[in-house]
Amino acid sequence: MTTDLVLWIILALTVKHFICDFPLQATPWMYRNKGTYGHPGGLMHAAIHMLGTAIALRLLLPESTTIFLCVLADFVAHYHIDWAKMRLNAHWKLGPTTSEGFWILLGVDQLLHGLTYIAIVWALTQ
Repeated sequence: MTTDLVLWIILALTVKHFICDFPLQATPWMYRNKGTYGHPGGLMHAAIHMLGTAIALRLLLPESTTIFLCVLADFVAHYHIDWAKMRLNAHWKLGPTTSEGFWILLGVDQLLHGLTYIAIVWALTQ
């Protein structure tokens, strides 16, 4: 895999992440229920990420046989990262207007998603 292709994959996953985490998560049904384990709203949000990752990787790597596992890993990781963030927000009573801890936790959440994409790229290069 070339360096150019690796950079394109990182770019595609980063743009996909923004689209799926912000505009496509604009319903309270999704973002309010990610802290309830197994709730369809949180599962749907992770599934949207999974679909976005599948599209991005299939477009860039049409012949890859590793994509399925990477897409599945993105679903599992995204779901659990978001669930943990929501549980910690609730436990510590963090809110966007009441605590800077909320924003730090949001940053950790975004960092973990980015590290997930680095792990996906690593898996694809093996």
